[in-house]
Amino acid sequence: MIYVIRNTTVYGPYEEYVVARFVEEGKLLLHDKARDALTGKPATVEELLHAAGYYPRVKNKGTIGEQLAYMGREFIWPGFKVGETDYTGDRRLAILSIVGLSLSALMLFPIGGYVAFYVISLYFSMVWGIFFYYFFRTRQVNIRTTVMTFFLTQVMVFIIFGGLHRLNVFYAFTHLAFPLSIVGYILGVGLTEELVKMLPLLYLVRKAREPLLPQTLVYYGLMTGIAFGVFEGVMYQTQVNIQADYTTAFVLNIARLTSLPFLHALWCGICGYFVACANLYPRYRRSLYFLALLIPATLHGLYDSFTAVAYIVSLTIAFVSVILLIAYLRHTSGLQQKLRN
Repeated sequence: MIYVIRNTTVYGPYEEYVVARFVEEGKLLLHDKARDALTGKPATVEELLHAAGYYPRVKNKGTIGEQLAYMGREFIWPGFKVGETDYTGDRRLAILSIVGLSLSALMLFPIGGYVAFYVISLYFSMVWGIFFYYFFRTRQVNIRTTVMTFFLTQVMVFIIFGGLHRLNVFYAFTHLAFPLSIVGYILGVGLTEELVKMLPLLYLVRKAREPLLPQTLVYYGLMTGIAFGVFEGVMYQTQVNIQADYTTAFVLNIARLTSLPFLHALWCGICGYFVACANLYPRYRRSLYFLALLIPATLHGLYDSFTAVAYIVSLTIAFVSVILLIAYLRHTSGLQQKLRN
């Protein structure tokens, strides 16, 4: 005899011929979980029936045409009755459409040159944005502020890097030999870029109608970093990568559109964490704002410094950046408890 198990519920025991008949009628599946009533041995329905000498075959219910007629057209096209189904609030549909069809839809338009690079960079940033939204959002996060933060960062980046960044004298150190170039990459490149990404977060804190949670500003920091990645991706594709051979340019373009914007997001997420803490605990705001710039700028500068010298070190720094961000979020309560005293 056989016990049949479905969804942790045990049915039976049944005689083998009864179980075989249920299989033929489609009431049981050959791969249903089962257990021998005598030995207690777990198996599938198929294995126990074969051991007892039964080889049931499922009976078809009519021809293909009869089966299709019985199921009805709504089984093939569930949205056939448009008036009865509302898909406007289905986030899965929206995400699938945006991620899967955006670039295909853009093929309808005659875009090229700088605009083409910008649109493609924007697409990959949008994919990252959806990922961050589902993993880091809080009750304080909303789509409108997310979009505003993204494009506010875009505007600020294009204005500042139109020439204002050259006011930082430490940029000159990036042209020196390693290891002196580290000074330029940390105090020049890292400090300037992380400060630019920090400005939208300061604006959000200023305009907030309630204290923002650390994870909330981490989320907006991630979005700000991705927005910066769009700028840098376009800049490198139109100025640097275009001078490389086809294979190198292809690999660099993929990296600039996918992995490297993620690093900018990580560093700005760390910045957002400390900015949030600085506003939650204003007595310590000087040191927390200092850390909000120092840590991301250092990670950023070290990553850039070792890219051409020992890329494995840069990769290690990127991994450390991921660990740091997660560690900060995990230990938020402990740090907050300390700052309350």
